[in-house]
Amino acid sequence: MDLGKLGHTCVVGLHWGDEGKGKIVDLLTEHFDIVVRYNGGGNAGHTVHVNGQKFALHLLPVGVLSPGKTATIGPGVALDLHRMLEEVSALAERGIIVGPNLKISDRSHLVMPYHKKQDLLSEAALGNSKIGTTARGIGPCYADKMLRATAIRVGDLLHPDKFREQLRRIVDLKNKTFAALYNDREPLNASEIADQYLACADRVRGNICDTTRFFFEAIQAGKRLLFEGANGALLDIDHGTFPFVTSSTTSALGVPAGAGVPASTLTSCIGVTKAYTTRVGAGPFPSELDNEIGQYIRERGHEYGTTTGRPRRCGWFDAAAAQYSTRLSGITHLAIMHLDTLSGLDRVGICTGYRAPDGPLPGFVSDGATMEQVQPVLEYLPGWKGDLRNVRSFDDLPREARHYVDRIESLVGVRIAILSVGPDRTQTLIRSI
Repeated sequence: MDLGKLGHTCVVGLHWGDEGKGKIVDLLTEHFDIVVRYNGGGNAGHTVHVNGQKFALHLLPVGVLSPGKTATIGPGVALDLHRMLEEVSALAERGIIVGPNLKISDRSHLVMPYHKKQDLLSEAALGNSKIGTTARGIGPCYADKMLRATAIRVGDLLHPDKFREQLRRIVDLKNKTFAALYNDREPLNASEIADQYLACADRVRGNICDTTRFFFEAIQAGKRLLFEGANGALLDIDHGTFPFVTSSTTSALGVPAGAGVPASTLTSCIGVTKAYTTRVGAGPFPSELDNEIGQYIRERGHEYGTTTGRPRRCGWFDAAAAQYSTRLSGITHLAIMHLDTLSGLDRVGICTGYRAPDGPLPGFVSDGATMEQVQPVLEYLPGWKGDLRNVRSFDDLPREARHYVDRIESLVGVRIAILSVGPDRTQTLIRSI
């Protein structure tokens, strides 16, 4: 695979997030001019290891770590401005300056304090029916986006007087709603919120622009765009394990609307998945290993949430789900992460399908209630020993590891072009196609 010959490309996760997209975006960035976040918000966490340093980004595109590249937050992102500026400050302390190289869409919707409060109040009210939100205010922000009358976009910060009046009206409505629905007696102060956000606006005024026009002009000038997906395809609001999903379009289908480019822009789409499968929070997970093997994978893979710190649920690789996500996004190449994590197991499993109470399913289905009742159809292959982190070519992997990779490739139906055997950029195997 010649990374330098890729056209406009999207990187998306094939399962429930945390697949290792950040490393792949970082690996590819040198071959592109602009890196674009097009969906999600502070509920995402992309971890990148560069020259022995670890960076955990939640809102800033991974492209900010590469000199000479432009990082862009698109209109489909739910932007927590305070959190983003915290990331900017944290990077500055480590010598990485984020300035004109960051562009923020004036159409991105702002996550406000009442969105986070709504998340906490509504989740508590659900009791045992919780959906496992990260309480970052993402869902309520997107809900207001669709309601329109209670939405605030980044561009509204450029009109302070109008912003204050708009916010006063919305906060008054939210306070009344929270009191009536949840018996909440701690009203939010619109004036204080306005002061905080307008202070933030002063720091990013020069970064706010019409990114849709920026992308059009960049494409016309021959520049190459890399679209950085957040979360994973099985968390897609329309096509994931509903209702245990996030609130944005997390597959490659979200690129045109979430970035503001024609659907024909993409020429390549890289689907990222671990050599096993993980999930954070509630929801169906047919291949989950709630046993000592699952714990073995969790500890070796350091499977704890970048955003929440919550331990991730671990299980065998779900090939049926990966095939579904691959078809959904039109994946052209696969990237398999954490192959090294599985070293030391006597055997490794692959979920090839599902068996429901009334018989086998034809494949993955997005209905959460159905998927919670299925049993995985598992296939086992011999495991392998040894440390893979110093391996630098596919042919040098243990025979059993190569066989495992080939089996995943045949089940999913797309060529595995990239293999990761460790967190650093150098611990990556690029296969010829």
